[in-house]
Amino acid sequence: MPSMTPLQLTLLAALTLVWGLNWPIMKLGIADYPPLTFRALSMWLGLPVLGLALVVLKVPFRVARAHWRELFWLAAANMFFWHACIILAVGQLTSGRAAILGYTMPIFSALIGAWLFRDRLSPRGWLGVGAATLGVLLLLWHEFTGMSGKPLGVLLALVAASTWALGTHLLRRTKIPAQTLTLSFWMTVQATLVMTLLAVLFEQPRWRMPPPATSWAIAFNAVLIFGFAHATWFFLARSLPPVASTLSVMLIPVLGVFSGALWLGEFLHWQDWAAVALMLVALGSVLAPHRAR
Repeated sequence: MPSMTPLQLTLLAALTLVWGLNWPIMKLGIADYPPLTFRALSMWLGLPVLGLALVVLKVPFRVARAHWRELFWLAAANMFFWHACIILAVGQLTSGRAAILGYTMPIFSALIGAWLFRDRLSPRGWLGVGAATLGVLLLLWHEFTGMSGKPLGVLLALVAASTWALGTHLLRRTKIPAQTLTLSFWMTVQATLVMTLLAVLFEQPRWRMPPPATSWAIAFNAVLIFGFAHATWFFLARSLPPVASTLSVMLIPVLGVFSGALWLGEFLHWQDWAAVALMLVALGSVLAPHRAR
């Protein structure tokens, strides 16, 4: 593993904790509230937090007009599909299962890197892809039995993970001459507008004041997810090699599974335990350092 600075290690640990615990929090927040509206409100409240960070750190807001088109596609791949699909998936699946499927992202990243960007995938990498695929099939089998959730939720989570993986590759290769925090702010602005439009189109008749539990979940997402986690992830994705920048996802789905079982009383079937083990094998095969020849 490449060495990381104390700042990067601290941000990595905080990111893992915040994103891992957010899975049951999202499930609680949308239990009796429209999911797209929940996401849009979280973004609107998170934007001022992120904007204040730019002001305090004296980071410029400006992105040259010549780069707006590329910025739009970065936002689409990194945020539009992820936020719309994953919040709908959480509503249909247990929070732990959504976390497992959502954080197959490094596996999709390895495949996309090999197919689109000519990155070489080692035999150990293919082993990881196979383990992740088997874990997903276990979850699919369990969904089709009708015991919990719906297959559509699985599909939505996988679409979210695959587009996020593509977005991570694009973010690492962007030539936009702007700081990561600036890109994060404007990608969040665009995602907020998209989520608001979707909420208006599909959920406006269900709008009402959020109940206390939903309000607390919205505040958590506004401050810690959109005000901190996304900017931190984009910083790590641009400043570290692929192996190091994806290290944070290794424990997030595991934390999501067990925090959901603890807080929400979600029952863990044998497929969930097996999928967790397979995801750890898959991610470990991709992220573990190679022995020097």
